[in-house]
Amino acid sequence: MDTEVSGQEHSPQELDLDEITRKILFLDKWRGIFSYPRLGTHNTTLQNQSGSHISADETEDEPQRPQPKGQGHLPSSTLCSIPKPSIISSKLDSFPISPAMATMLRHSLFGNTVPVLSSDWRKAHFKFHAPFSDLAFALEVEKGGAQGIQMAIQGFIIKNLLFTRKGKDSDFHSLCNLSQREQEHVLAAVLADLLWAAGAAQKATICLITRDTHSTSTVDHSRNDFIERLQLFELSEKEATEKFIYDHLRCFKGEGSHGVLLFLYSLIFSRTFERLQSDLDITTTHLLQPHAGGILCRQAVLNLILTGRASPNVFNGCENGKFQETLHGVLTRSEVGYLQWSKVASEGVQLSQVGSMLKTPRFPVWLCNINGNYSILFCTNRQLLSDWKMERLFDLHFHSGQPSQKRPVHLTVDTHSHHWEGDHHEDKHGPGRQFSPVEMAIRTKWRDATVKWNGTVPFF
Repeated sequence: MDTEVSGQEHSPQELDLDEITRKILFLDKWRGIFSYPRLGTHNTTLQNQSGSHISADETEDEPQRPQPKGQGHLPSSTLCSIPKPSIISSKLDSFPISPAMATMLRHSLFGNTVPVLSSDWRKAHFKFHAPFSDLAFALEVEKGGAQGIQMAIQGFIIKNLLFTRKGKDSDFHSLCNLSQREQEHVLAAVLADLLWAAGAAQKATICLITRDTHSTSTVDHSRNDFIERLQLFELSEKEATEKFIYDHLRCFKGEGSHGVLLFLYSLIFSRTFERLQSDLDITTTHLLQPHAGGILCRQAVLNLILTGRASPNVFNGCENGKFQETLHGVLTRSEVGYLQWSKVASEGVQLSQVGSMLKTPRFPVWLCNINGNYSILFCTNRQLLSDWKMERLFDLHFHSGQPSQKRPVHLTVDTHSHHWEGDHHEDKHGPGRQFSPVEMAIRTKWRDATVKWNGTVPFF
């Protein structure tokens, strides 16, 4: 039987070739659609919100939507955490990092040098100890440069659990009585709070990882920091920020997630490069520094977490340097405080004095830098810093963050008695006693205070 197409007759062989060609073009069209860079999903079946299938022509004009799992895998870019369909919104701004942004991020981190981030940074993530345990509130922290960031966030976790959770008891027992779900909720809330504060309560930017490389730098950077694969999400509401982080929490707490680095990058983008440069001064032009073969945080990173500003110094306000340059300190009272003590200070090396903005925070929780190691001191009595009578005799809990510590240490601090008073026949309380660095850090806040360790061997 003859068939007429466009007024011309074709043989069956020609019709077969036309059909094959048409199908190849159709497949190429779908291949182009699936290779378009976007949020990844494990589903290759495209459907609209009502559940009906979308034709190939419709997909050219309408953005792809991720669908439920279970019908194949896409070879295109996917995030380290596959978003749930319910959290993808057309109103959510998302864009890949550009070459210029990647360069500015590296400059903010390292200045003009390009050190290679060590394995301790790449491995660092946010992981809690077992639920319903003595350290259920505590993050597992390894030694390394990321320790300062993790312990600063630990301070805010304790603050949140003790003083800002609605309908919950604010005692030490409540810290140990946490489920995994409560651990995840408090972590998402704290990360969102810190990013929102860094964004001046206007906007938060969250960095996640894709498998695609979005920017190609002209400089030979090491690719182990995955900056070229960042996808940035901007959120203009604090509640939306917390929900987004909670839905993508395994991007920050999963093994191999690079969670601490992702948070640091998110913190910088939330602060913005313009605000960051305004925060810094001549003493600090970038946030990380090489030290003894590793990479350490500068004070500006810790202050960015504690106060929302990357102030490079710990004194109050601003001071003039040797050449009358303006040095930037802490401008507002922090929610979580900061104390520091180092053995070199006792040997005559001058350390910058921590100002009252950090020493006297809004809540009785302190990040402590003791001989370069970070730990937490906290009190469960919120009135400690608002009623001077409470500061005569009070309890503190000390958490070192070290794997060797299985439970926080209970300390009793007396600010009105002195070590030379009373009967001190026991060597460990006598005038010649060697004081623990923890006690010396406490004395930077409460001068001449005596500290009882209540049966625990003092930490040295």
